[in-house]
Amino acid sequence: MIPYKIFFVKGVGIHKERLAAFELCLRDAGIEKFNLVNVSSIFPPNCEIVAKEEGLKLLSPGQVVFCVMARNETNEPNRLVSAAIGLAVPHDKNLYGYLAEHHAFGMRGEKAGEYAEDLAATMLATTLGIPFDPNQAWEEREQQYKASGLIIKTTNTVQSDEGNKDGLWTCVVAAAMFVPKPPEASL
Repeated sequence: MIPYKIFFVKGVGIHKERLAAFELCLRDAGIEKFNLVNVSSIFPPNCEIVAKEEGLKLLSPGQVVFCVMARNETNEPNRLVSAAIGLAVPHDKNLYGYLAEHHAFGMRGEKAGEYAEDLAATMLATTLGIPFDPNQAWEEREQQYKASGLIIKTTNTVQSDEGNKDGLWTCVVAAAMFVPKPPEASL
């Protein structure tokens, strides 16, 4: 099965029970009704990025859905947690790209998102043979990657939050949700 569409979600959940916080987080993201299977981080060739609303319409409650998920949680008051998914898409749609998940403590959402995006872009750059200096700042390498003409798009989806002040579990999630091709209609 090679997914033909992908969409991105994020969410936050807070509850006294860790598992319930995760469930509320999935609800906030709109993906609680699926049986989620975490997979590694390849963006399939010829995969179309669609809006969350469109992607959700293509899935059914109870369906097994493959995803790349970043998840983090804490029950420490005011502890900053973040979860991010980075994406790097090659210019040639027939090639595969990369997704990267990042789970961090003490890192603001914007920084966690950039970090995940950097991870995905760097993995794709090494696959495509784009020369780069790993010691350069992300912004410099991002320009170099895109100037090569081999990487067309990089982006990220991130969710961060501070741990609940009363010590309840705070869970954050970011996920890339794969949509399988529908089965062919039988005759």
